[in-house]
Amino acid sequence: MNIAERLRASAARLPDKAALLTTNGPVTYGELDARVDRAAAAFHAAGLTRGDRVALLLGNTPHFVEAFYAALRAGLVVVPINVTYTADEVAHILGDAGARVVVAGQAYASVLDGIRETLPALDDVVVAGASSPPMGTRTWRQFLAAGGQFEPVEVAADDLALLPYTSGTTGRAKGAMLTHGNLLANHQQMAQTRLRIQEHDIVLGVLPLFHIYALNVGMAFTLSRGATVLLVERFDPLRTLETISEHRASVLIGAPPMYVAWVNTPGVGDVDLACVRFAISGAAPLPRSVLERFDAELGIAIWEGYGLTETSPVLTTVAMGDVVRPGSVGRPVPDVELRLVDDAGRDVRPGDPGEVVVRGPNVFAGYWNQPAATAEVVDDDGWFHTGDVGIADGGDLYLVDRKKDLILVSGFNVYPREVEEVLYRHPKVAEAAVIGAPHPYTGETVRAVVVLRPGEEATAEEITDFCRRSLARFKCPEVVEFVPSLPHNASGKVLRRELRG
Repeated sequence: MNIAERLRASAARLPDKAALLTTNGPVTYGELDARVDRAAAAFHAAGLTRGDRVALLLGNTPHFVEAFYAALRAGLVVVPINVTYTADEVAHILGDAGARVVVAGQAYASVLDGIRETLPALDDVVVAGASSPPMGTRTWRQFLAAGGQFEPVEVAADDLALLPYTSGTTGRAKGAMLTHGNLLANHQQMAQTRLRIQEHDIVLGVLPLFHIYALNVGMAFTLSRGATVLLVERFDPLRTLETISEHRASVLIGAPPMYVAWVNTPGVGDVDLACVRFAISGAAPLPRSVLERFDAELGIAIWEGYGLTETSPVLTTVAMGDVVRPGSVGRPVPDVELRLVDDAGRDVRPGDPGEVVVRGPNVFAGYWNQPAATAEVVDDDGWFHTGDVGIADGGDLYLVDRKKDLILVSGFNVYPREVEEVLYRHPKVAEAAVIGAPHPYTGETVRAVVVLRPGEEATAEEITDFCRRSLARFKCPEVVEFVPSLPHNASGKVLRRELRG
């Protein structure tokens, strides 16, 4: 049940077929599988044993694919890290996961400077793409050279495979434990929808691979099907469209900001996109107008879905039916049970809003070393409480709100408490509250409402710059509003609903 064996099976069947299309040319399945074996042997030579954690701080390059599959093949657990995170955020994840090795891209390795001494479990830093190793590290080539013959490792379905970190309401990211069985179950579920990828498909891989959506849907599912991943390191609207046309990509896996950018790109109608069979949108709500314009102007239907890091990630998709339903995220994929419940856990009446709760083989095994946090979201009957509120209409799910105060910026989670904690460290700030505000490109943006200390003055730019020292850019406030006081209830809690107006 090792997910890496799906790559092995594709390589055995299609050794000379392109698994990856990269800026340096194609990588065949046979070549990729051999590289993965070599890297898996190197992980063993580094002293790592079954269940040890390997962190990946990498962009959309072949190194990510090789390191991911090699770690899994060696029986290890992959900890993918957002490359835009600050040193503080990276240090928390590495320390919490107890990562023994970090494989970092040359462009991101500097974030580790100054934090290694705070991480006693971290034995090795491997820098991919570097010709010579920064002090105290090894290059990827040196790392591979230290390996020997790969010895297979037995992995069970319930063994941990992936530990992606997702922000929590307490302000610190939590590791979501995804097993090999969870990830493979989601592959089987997706294969039973009309969006099943075929061997002849070329799938756009521009979403960041450290995100569960890109990782398990865009990359792992594609390679398990024997199709080809078109790796694109960064998203540029027109250039990416030209790349799609040049390589005749047939499946687009994207997030709403990509589709918003594309429909607003001059000359988009002149690009030959007849090669595209279908497009998928996830990670955040897609504006209905964008979906409709994309179909009308480019002739491409976007099939929207819904999921979470904790569900590997796909829960529902419009592709369970035969037509696109604007505004809907569709119906549950096979083997997922979904209910809408009230605060007491009772099923709501048809047409009434309720919290989305789910069960299925793709639902995570809990939060890493946080049984209390797990118990808050998984009840005694195994139902995972998503915190999202939806309405069911004729079997189709429509998301209407989020039960918690989660802010989604380009599909990435931002929890107000984490930003507020940073704001409170500013010497001029007396009180602060953070909420989401609509944004035409990213879906939502972070808005901070700030009360300054008596006699102090500050600018919005000063507050935002302060946040950027400790937070990834997407978490930092784009809007800062200064007010004389914040509304509170009787217990002193800030009334966010009044701030939203």
